[in-house]
Amino acid sequence: MVKAYLKTWDFMRLVRLVLGIFIVVNGVQTGEWQVIALGALFTLMPLLNVGCCSTGSYCNNSPVVASKNNQPEDVKYEEVK
Repeated sequence: MVKAYLKTWDFMRLVRLVLGIFIVVNGVQTGEWQVIALGALFTLMPLLNVGCCSTGSYCNNSPVVASKNNQPEDVKYEEVK
């Protein structure tokens, strides 16, 4: 089960996990609970696979491209008196 879970991990996800664990350890050593909370957030993000790129939007090289049929229409202006 663990191998199947880790099979989808890439290098950047591992880097984010290591960075989050480093921040938590640093917060525990300094006794700063705010740093511990921030590190916990950064640790949970790769574990739960959430973040800006988890929705598969632009990060997967699939930007939204406008259709070729969407030509701009002529704008008609009215004179205001």
